Amino acid sequence: MRRIQSKALLASFSLAAVAGSVIAAAIIYAPEIKPVERPLPTSFDPGEVAKGAQLASIGDCIVCHTADGGRPFAGARALPTPFGTLYSDNITPDEKTGIGNWSFAAFRRAMVNGVARDGSHLYPALPYEHFTHVDDADLRAIYAFLMTRQPVEQVQPKNDLLPGLGFRPLLAGWKLLFLHEGPSTRDPARSAEWNRGKYLVEGLGHCGGCHTPRNILGGEERSSDLSGGIAEGWIAPALDKSNPSADRWDEASLFDYLTTGIAGGHSAAGGPMGPVAEGLSTVNDADVQAIAVYIASRMKPESALQKAASTVATLPRDVASQDPASSKSTIAHPATDTLFAGACGGCHMPGAPMQVTGRPPLSAVSDLRMTNPRNAIQAVLQGVAPPSGRGPAMPGFADILTDQQIADLLGYARAHFTDASPWPDLTAEVSAIRKEDAR
Repeated sequence: MRRIQSKALLASFSLAAVAGSVIAAAIIYAPEIKPVERPLPTSFDPGEVAKGAQLASIGDCIVCHTADGGRPFAGARALPTPFGTLYSDNITPDEKTGIGNWSFAAFRRAMVNGVARDGSHLYPALPYEHFTHVDDADLRAIYAFLMTRQPVEQVQPKNDLLPGLGFRPLLAGWKLLFLHEGPSTRDPARSAEWNRGKYLVEGLGHCGGCHTPRNILGGEERSSDLSGGIAEGWIAPALDKSNPSADRWDEASLFDYLTTGIAGGHSAAGGPMGPVAEGLSTVNDADVQAIAVYIASRMKPESALQKAASTVATLPRDVASQDPASSKSTIAHPATDTLFAGACGGCHMPGAPMQVTGRPPLSAVSDLRMTNPRNAIQAVLQGVAPPSGRGPAMPGFADILTDQQIADLLGYARAHFTDASPWPDLTAEVSAIRKEDAR
């Protein structure tokens, strides 16, 4: 009797193992899609190509798929992640090293399901978590745009990942956990403009890719959508009510910021946000306005938006009428006064000639009001470049100032231009971020 029971138990385990293997194989396996002859550029409708150019700018395709000093869309850009460095793919229509022999079906599968033409699983550095929500008509337009670019033969370097993470079938399990396929949902109670903004933010714009926190496996924490994250060593601030300056953002200031990188009464776009604004500066106003409308609604209720539109936001301290040297500060000694006047005063002191060229007053800079000093430190270390070379720029001081001097400057600015409490261990934070940037 026991022998019969043992055989039955063994058979059950065997069946379960076989069933599990079959299910795992089904999840992991993706067939190759046959290559096609590269379509002629003239085979695409010019209007669809133009539409694809706009959508590709919203998706920031050129930023991730162009190496520093490299040819547009030819890939090989280093993409640092907590799991190692990935190198972006060549998405020009080159048949050997790019996507020249990809059909639209192969392109769509990569964008929506994260699977390449040859059946290999793609890393989520391609934000298919968001692109899966993009309509086929828009994907066709982007495909038309990319297939009419200049082909470039270029192979990207090998990815440099933590041991074991180069085994691509593991990505099938990751997608099972974190890839939520399906179209973007509409809210019938909202305007067409608001729904368009939602579609672009959740889909091609993939704003949550940076502005949403991620878990230990690198998946977005969907319950904390747009509540802030980390991108390339910078804090991607919250795009909801938890943003420290949410009460001072409205549709108009968001539109200005997204299209120019600068908005009156707010700080300039630094770090990875600079290229985003550069791309959006080429997008039609209606789509950027829709994005601004949706994000503004996430930051505060509609009643507050209407009030903000009819009033001028009151800054915590008006830098135009305040002399920093006369304010109380936890860092109020002559050496720091002199350092600030020499390094920053030419642009940021009240009445400075450079301040009238579009620079926001320091009392409006969101980075100085955040509880984490990371962005303020990065701005001083790396500088801030205006999108497309337009507008004022801030030089980087990494090679000029010591960690202690940068900490003194930032402590001085926070004390004189905000009502926030001092940042603790600021010198140690500067040192840690400088070393992080060097790596």
